[in-house]
Amino acid sequence: MTWVSDYKYTWYEKLAINVIRSGGHLPDHVAFVMDGNRRYAKLEHIRKIDGHSRGFDKLADCLRWCLDMGVKEVSTFAFSIENFKRSEDEVDDLLNLAREKFTKLLEERAKLHEYGVRVRIIGNLSLLPDDLQSLMAQVMLETEK
Repeated sequence: MTWVSDYKYTWYEKLAINVIRSGGHLPDHVAFVMDGNRRYAKLEHIRKIDGHSRGFDKLADCLRWCLDMGVKEVSTFAFSIENFKRSEDEVDDLLNLAREKFTKLLEERAKLHEYGVRVRIIGNLSLLPDDLQSLMAQVMLETEK
């Protein structure tokens, strides 16, 4: 999955976007809270990490929708200090998923530059493993302009 998805809109999604655009003011900033991925995994009878991965895929779609509608800023609350209270396996899986997604971001730097994407990561990053902190720093530096 890519960060800047090549989402293919259905005819009714295109209609909805046109209605939203013509309806007046769109917000400059939208925020998403990544919540419910474990509940989703349980309902779908899939592994927790697969629920988290699908949640990321849907976030990528949402980011594309925001880009296409002209939303200028998007915030995502994706990892809470509370997540460290989960099982060691689940925390490791989440950190590995983060590594995978930030590595993908670096691979897609040309697309990010094309669309003017800037990534800023906030929070107490010192709680994360050093290699992940480094990867996040690279992403922020790569997209700072």
